[in-house]
Amino acid sequence: MAVIEVGRVCVKLTGREAGSKCVVVDIVDSNFVLITGPKNLTGVKRRRVNIMHIEPTDKTIEIEKGASDEKVEAKIKEQNLTDFMKEKVKVNISVI
Repeated sequence: MAVIEVGRVCVKLTGREAGSKCVVVDIVDSNFVLITGPKNLTGVKRRRVNIMHIEPTDKTIEIEKGASDEKVEAKIKEQNLTDFMKEKVKVNISVI
C-alpha cells in the first residue's frame, strides 16, 4: 500500500492553507500530486503540490483518478467525513 495514493486524505503543512485537510486526486510524478479540498468545504483549492508539503492521514475515500470537486465532496459526505475535513490542524513547524 502506498502512503500517497488517490483518495488519501492529507493535511497541508505549508502556505496559507496550512493546517487544512485535502484529498489527493491524482499523482503527477514522484514528487508532485494534485489535491483538492474541495474549496467550498475546506478552503483548499485544486492545485499541484509537492508531496513534502502534505502529511497523509489514516483516512481514505474511494474516488477515481482525476475526480471532480463535486464527486469528491459527495464521497466525503457519503462517508460522513464532512466534520473531520472541516477541522483545522495545528501545524508544528520545527527547524532542524
